[in-house]
Amino acid sequence: MTGDSQTGRQLGFLLVDKFSMFSLSAAIDAFRSANRLLGNDFYGWKTVSADGESVMASNGLPLKVDYAIGDLPPVDILFVCVGLTTEFSGKSKILGALRSLGRRGAALGALSVGSHVLAEAGQLEGHRCTIHWENRAGFMERFPNIECTSNVYEIDRKRYTCAGGTTSIDLMLEIIRRDHGINIANGVANQFQHERIRSDGDRQRVGPERDLTGKSEKLRKIVELMADHLDDPFSAVELAKSAGLSVRQVERLFLRHLNVTPGRYYMRLRLERARELLRQTNMPILDVAIATGFTSHSYFAQSYRLQFGRPPSEERRTTY
Repeated sequence: MTGDSQTGRQLGFLLVDKFSMFSLSAAIDAFRSANRLLGNDFYGWKTVSADGESVMASNGLPLKVDYAIGDLPPVDILFVCVGLTTEFSGKSKILGALRSLGRRGAALGALSVGSHVLAEAGQLEGHRCTIHWENRAGFMERFPNIECTSNVYEIDRKRYTCAGGTTSIDLMLEIIRRDHGINIANGVANQFQHERIRSDGDRQRVGPERDLTGKSEKLRKIVELMADHLDDPFSAVELAKSAGLSVRQVERLFLRHLNVTPGRYYMRLRLERARELLRQTNMPILDVAIATGFTSHSYFAQSYRLQFGRPPSEERRTTY
């Protein structure tokens, strides 16, 4: 890093076409608010694109940037901001620049799907990272040797990644906490009505009806076990044993809190992962079925249609 606790820090935000404006704003405003509480401009930031031209956000708003990637002055951390797509104009130039920065020992970060671009540039090998839950399945298939967690953010040496959205605030709050202590970090969180600063051990809320806050700890443990074993599903007996319960007790737990049987819930998790793989990768449908614990193509297709109202082949033809 170029900054220190005396001189301050400079952050860079590398924007690509259809980047997430919310993730970017959440990150920058955390530093802006920290400056306000500190009474000085400890944190500075610059925006950059492949060629120095304005970049269109996913919400259709253009944003003027400060630099082209080749002209960016030294920064403490350069965050890659990606939104709806990992294919964009100037990608080869950006990948080359990231590789060059990596060789020079630069600190690099990613907001949301930016982790995919860092991985393509070879900058996450040997590092732990995270990515938005909707893109995690495709990421893990594309980069099987990179440890990609389901946590809200990860800091592993000089790599800073988060799942985007409000997790951008949590990652920046951790950086602020390390620089100035918990009181300043809490003060920034309060400015944004951010109820609780999440840690790198907090898991993302994955999809609909997946908020288990305040529910049984044993239920949460079983659901996490399910989510971590979609390709080789655990039996009802194994799931119950993991929580120190009987199969019948687990069934009552799911019905009381989620209004669904454990088997149905597990099936839904597997099918949602299958849909992510169909949308995000070019894996053959049979391989998708196997990767989500189905040994029969016909059973997979039948289950998929019952869950989503369309066959897997039709999902593959849909553009998102």
